[in-house]
Amino acid sequence: MTSALGKDLLALEPLSSEQIRLILDTAEPFKEISERSIKKVPTLRGSTIVNLFFEASTRTRISFEFAEKRLSADTVNVASSGSSVSKGETLVDTARNLEAMRIDMVVIRHGASGAAQFLAERIESNVINAGDGTHEHPTQGLLDLLTLRDHFHRLDGLKVCICGDVLHSRVARSNIWGLKKMGAEVAVCGPRSLLPNAIDELGVTVFSRIEDAIQWADALNVLRLQLERMQGGYIPSLREYNRVFGVTSERLARAPKDVLILHPGPMNRGVEIDSDVADGPHSVILNQVTNGVAIRMAVLYLLSGGRPELAEAAKGGGGR
Repeated sequence: MTSALGKDLLALEPLSSEQIRLILDTAEPFKEISERSIKKVPTLRGSTIVNLFFEASTRTRISFEFAEKRLSADTVNVASSGSSVSKGETLVDTARNLEAMRIDMVVIRHGASGAAQFLAERIESNVINAGDGTHEHPTQGLLDLLTLRDHFHRLDGLKVCICGDVLHSRVARSNIWGLKKMGAEVAVCGPRSLLPNAIDELGVTVFSRIEDAIQWADALNVLRLQLERMQGGYIPSLREYNRVFGVTSERLARAPKDVLILHPGPMNRGVEIDSDVADGPHSVILNQVTNGVAIRMAVLYLLSGGRPELAEAAKGGGGR
């Protein structure tokens, strides 16, 4: 059965605004499941989902695992270390062996941009991209959109600035595509060394000073400095980065209005964001984590052929 999203969820760039809205709307009834005493519905009972993570991840992998188990799917976690991948087996060999075990979906995180699409073109199972290289991280983009919509009750016309290490960030790309499709105004702010050369072609405003970005924005999505992807020379020092581009309570206090603060995590506290901001009254970072499970439940449900109008009914069945 072809879902309303197609066979796979690989990126937000090819999705229409209607498809993005469908995922956000489908996530709403699934939020309630996490608040119940029995956090489970039988919607995907009998389905087998493999979480194939070639990069270290805690937050995203656990969020997907929670989503899968709350929909009663059987889950298998495969990490590249300790698997046949580390012995030289190719991505396709791994996937085909898994598919021979009659799996239904694969959630993949990989260090190479395009790996999710490469896999999706070669296996019949549904593929969900949990982050590929510096390309996209679609479910993170979707949960950020849901968090913004929860707070502002709209996305159209919203001013959102993505701050920090845009160059290495797949989250930034998913946010830019998703926000623009939903009618938001998008800006980026960071050192020129951490912005892609072709950033202007994405139709975003570019701020070179964090103070200007704060004055303009309704919300800041503060990105982690991805030090593990940097080969040196991108910034003078962490202290200098915080001094020039850090999101601090002093800077936010000078804004003309309250600015909502998002962060995809994990955070470098005291570098791109200060602790009193991350834990402050305008931070929705923990809401993002909660919304992540609901978004991933919605994506799993829709890709499995679930009909959006039945999502409300699907949450009703309590499975044990």
